[in-house]
Amino acid sequence: MNARSRTNQLLYQAELLATSSVGEDEHTPSRQMALEEGALALFELALESLLREVTEHARLSQHRWNVLLASDGPALAELQRLRDLKAEPESWLNWLAGQLERLHSDEGAARRASHNPAMITVGGQASLRQQLLGKLQDAKREIEALRETSLEW
Repeated sequence: MNARSRTNQLLYQAELLATSSVGEDEHTPSRQMALEEGALALFELALESLLREVTEHARLSQHRWNVLLASDGPALAELQRLRDLKAEPESWLNWLAGQLERLHSDEGAARRASHNPAMITVGGQASLRQQLLGKLQDAKREIEALRETSLEW
């Protein structure tokens, strides 16, 4: 399998987890959290596969997203385009970077739904699952554009 196929496979698998049914029993909240965090982990693997894919010509020694997309990362056009995207507050990559920081923290990224009637909920706030699905779609569109640009070079 080549890097492009692996990236596509990982994005597909992340989407499968994010759309999986959680059932209705006492384990539903935990199962939902596991699916969300699993999908985020696959999304991270897909990002690193994408980085391998678009930088294969540079023969980099490593492909950790937080190193390559850091401001002092390698000076490659593809990476700079992704750094710029990561800097945009509404972009899928900015969202993903924030979620991955939470995922790797002690608290994790997934949250149990609050059923406390005393808590005020923010109207219109999408669940992590809904956000994941939207950001996966955004990523797929951006990845196709990045691949087209990469082919032109």
